Amino acid sequence: MTNQTRIGKTDLYVNPIGLGTNAVGGHNLFPNLDEEAGRELVRTGLSNGINFLDTAFIYGPKRSEEIVGEVLKESGNRSKIVIATKAAHKIVDGEVQLDNTPAFLKESVDEALQRLQTDYIDLFYIHFPDKDTPKDEAVGALKQLKDEGKIRAIGVSNFSIEQLKEANKDGYVDVYQGEYNLLSRDAEKELFPYVTEHQISFVPFFPLASGLLTGKYDKNTNLSEKRGKFFQKELFEQTLEKVEQIRKIANHKGAEVAHIVLAWYLTHDAIDVIIPGAKHADQVLNNLKTLQVHLTNEEVKEISRIFQS
Repeated sequence: MTNQTRIGKTDLYVNPIGLGTNAVGGHNLFPNLDEEAGRELVRTGLSNGINFLDTAFIYGPKRSEEIVGEVLKESGNRSKIVIATKAAHKIVDGEVQLDNTPAFLKESVDEALQRLQTDYIDLFYIHFPDKDTPKDEAVGALKQLKDEGKIRAIGVSNFSIEQLKEANKDGYVDVYQGEYNLLSRDAEKELFPYVTEHQISFVPFFPLASGLLTGKYDKNTNLSEKRGKFFQKELFEQTLEKVEQIRKIANHKGAEVAHIVLAWYLTHDAIDVIIPGAKHADQVLNNLKTLQVHLTNEEVKEISRIFQS
């Protein structure tokens, strides 16, 4: 398979375009999900060169991991597929709590292995920081699981720079997942320099800002039906103008806005792989077209300038 990239200092090699699977069985995140459509989009990804799937306990909860596990098993191709999952949430008396204790993380890995129907997880993240557990102790538990062969790489997600430094005290953190897109560029200030220096790979979530950076919206979009910070009227309107400037670059290259945006992320030293989500199989195929886009240094700088905060 062409286009393989190494994730940071790990021994994981993946297509730079992965697949975020929160819409695969993520019934608590998206209403009216069709599970068979979810299976089909994972199958489509796997049969078209995607080999990096990103899931989590809280997608469902549990259901995303179960569906990914089903498709993984039917593919018969486990050794060629890189699976990332995450844990930190536990549901106690109907309430969601966060737990990073070594005992909880070890239990979470064992349970995820069962749902994913596999005997190892390629990349396991602490999904969110809890308040009390020292982060180096939490990561130390994952290092034990890595030594046992249950996981191959250690990740943390949504940690502050201080929490990341504590987590990486012994140099065990391989991957950091956090919010980053052209509208939310705070990670460039402290996180990017730190992860680059320590060979930690940065995996951005919300890379397309809930669809706002795809170019599919215009000034006639009914914002009352849209939720989330990216759809506040003023930010939405300002972003539309910027997206139109990206569209000029896209048109010049015979590409779509989303392909240009995703390709821009992959020009960053800190970023090896991106995991755009999808709800339909055709979106998975469309995301893969990003690999055909090559941005010049001037275009990379121009896109950065357009979206300067």
